[in-house]
Amino acid sequence: MANGSPLLSIQHVSKDFYGNVVLHDVSFDLREGEILGLVGENGAGKTTLMRILFGMPVIAETGGFQGSVIIGGSEVHFSSPFDALDAGLGMVHQEFSLIPGFTTTENIVLNRESMRPSILNDVFGDRMSILLRDKMRERAEKAIGKLGIELDPDMLVSEMPVGHKQFTEIAREIDREQTRILILDEPTAVLTESEAEVLLQTLKRLASEGIAIIFISHRLQEVLAIANRIVVLRDGHVVKDTPNEHVSMRDIASWMVGRSLGETGARSEGRKFSDIALKVHHLWVDMPGETVRDVSFDVHKGEIFGIGGLAGQGKLGIPNGIMGLFPAGGEVILEGNTVPLNAPAKALAMGMGFVSEDRRGVGLLLDESLEWNIAFTAMQVHRQYLKKVLGGLFSQRDERAMEDLCKEYVSLLDIKCTSTKQKAKELSGGNQQKICLAKAFAIKPSLLFVSEPTRGIDVGAKKLVLDTLHHYNRDFGTTIVMVSSELEELRSICDRIAIVDEGRIAGILPPTADISEFGLLMSGAAMEAVNA
Repeated sequence: MANGSPLLSIQHVSKDFYGNVVLHDVSFDLREGEILGLVGENGAGKTTLMRILFGMPVIAETGGFQGSVIIGGSEVHFSSPFDALDAGLGMVHQEFSLIPGFTTTENIVLNRESMRPSILNDVFGDRMSILLRDKMRERAEKAIGKLGIELDPDMLVSEMPVGHKQFTEIAREIDREQTRILILDEPTAVLTESEAEVLLQTLKRLASEGIAIIFISHRLQEVLAIANRIVVLRDGHVVKDTPNEHVSMRDIASWMVGRSLGETGARSEGRKFSDIALKVHHLWVDMPGETVRDVSFDVHKGEIFGIGGLAGQGKLGIPNGIMGLFPAGGEVILEGNTVPLNAPAKALAMGMGFVSEDRRGVGLLLDESLEWNIAFTAMQVHRQYLKKVLGGLFSQRDERAMEDLCKEYVSLLDIKCTSTKQKAKELSGGNQQKICLAKAFAIKPSLLFVSEPTRGIDVGAKKLVLDTLHHYNRDFGTTIVMVSSELEELRSICDRIAIVDEGRIAGILPPTADISEFGLLMSGAAMEAVNA
């Protein structure tokens, strides 16, 4: 890591955003070749700070900011992200910004395509230039090669698993030759542990070539593994700026939340169940990027049943198929009744709920209020939060009941918002995830599928979400099927954990099983041993 004057200096930055002061006099430096770990709870101000740094329009639209941003010794005033890109900043956002109908290659070189002039250029300008697709593909393969992973340059983004989308985003920034500062906002949130390890090694390699990196993550072990220095934000203040020396996960967590947090471990208690709530026989699902070939398992009534496995092996496809979001076949039986597949409304009406891993694409009505988001499914499926008018001739929304419902979940899940009337798109990613959970809880399901419930959520909020799932399971008897890329998360809350490999259940283990047993199932080694 190079020493000397800072490549980037953020000085006394403050920001009032959507009625809240979310940044208070924030200052820190970033040097060439340095990896800075930026951590904090959801709502601490991390994403807003990066939006300021990257010249996002929402900052100017909400009154700008106080303070200054200095790059290479000169103060900068970005009016758009294009200005930031020209200055050598690259950013990978928490939510994807890819074009679904374009290929990996086309997204990586977007707006910087390799072209040669045609004879029509003199008349019609550069837009008549001819794309050099071989050159574009070569550039894309070079950027992908730097990541050290396998990506199909010709695959459409719409057909990719989420992990591949994240690598495509990062490859796009690597392809920009002028990139001097790379900002990554939760880059590993959708990656498996093996994919995340590849990414961390790639970032270290980029830093050794002189690129300065701001690494934002809720996976504290990754911050400790990669960062040269750690900056902690809490309630918009920098509460810690320290070299990564003799720092533990417990230290960072305590700085983030202002209190000590206990370590989570494997669930030790063994609960006994008798009745079967859900039977899944020979399920297949046609979901892009997911392989669900022949999945069979039973879930006991009152159980928290976990499903884990590597990306693309089928774990996310299972709930999406059962709930009718993608074409599926096989047999699913809920409490003795056959669940009609490919019919989401019927699945919900039978008493099943679903929290999707894609909170923005599937989970939320981004332009509607929190009240409307939380009550929507209960209103549509069970006709709740409606009141009859004109003797029952018509129904209209019961605004008071919707507000009361929303307040209940804002309190229960500690959702950081200005009011229940706030639009869902204005919340931080972690608080949006809590709204998705609240929407599912509001229909009082007998069985709840939860996919990646803590994706992009900080350590304090993660414990809150897991505690809430535990609370609904214990106090209301809700049967829960939880899909997660975080094995330790599954081990902390589940009664049993199924590992999916190549579209089938490789095995089902108790949470107390040795970690190596889970690793064998994920790698396919256990199945190979059986078939040997």
